Amino acid sequence: MSDDDKRLAAEAAMAEVCDGMLVGLGTGSTVAFAIAALIRARRRIETVATSEDSAAKARRGGLTVRDFANVSRVDLTIDGADEIDPHLRAIKGAGGALLREKIVAAASDRMIVIADGSKRVAALGVAKLPVEVLPFARTFASMRLAALGATVERRGGPTDNGNIILDAHFGAIADPAALALAIAEVPGVLGHGLFLDEVDAAYIAEKGVVTRLERGRASG
Repeated sequence: MSDDDKRLAAEAAMAEVCDGMLVGLGTGSTVAFAIAALIRARRRIETVATSEDSAAKARRGGLTVRDFANVSRVDLTIDGADEIDPHLRAIKGAGGALLREKIVAAASDRMIVIADGSKRVAALGVAKLPVEVLPFARTFASMRLAALGATVERRGGPTDNGNIILDAHFGAIADPAALALAIAEVPGVLGHGLFLDEVDAAYIAEKGVVTRLERGRASG
């Protein structure tokens, strides 16, 4: 992976940001480049953040960060991905903010992913799938995920929500929609990192070249 490519993808995504927007900020190393690009652009926007880390970065750069608890709609969300397939289905959550990221994505009129070329996959499942779990249900949820075919590891440290992350490695996922439903039905699971319908477009940079993928359209 290349920081230069991450930066290029983030800068390309700035074409989607207009004055007056409420912009959702994802979490992770690639999103940090997007926050820096937004700060440099000096557009008249407000933001909501999916993690305390992203909120702090945005505030330090002078961006207005609103409390999402008082927000029902977001114009545009910019986020990263752990991997993304040709159908713009993604696995997210390596940064531990998957539950907040999914909520903000659901509130957004449009969600775009920025990534370097290493995140493109033919089929989901190369990356571990993060699952946010109520601490009370840790052992039970681990057992249920294992029964679904995963190798499960507990990630250290609580999320910003005070919960825990179980990283479930399924290998190649033949039916992401069926797996998403099965995981969501496990009592104690609060969210998972399968983003199957949320992503509208992706800006992916590889070796200095940015490709835009749009849901329902050819790349450009």
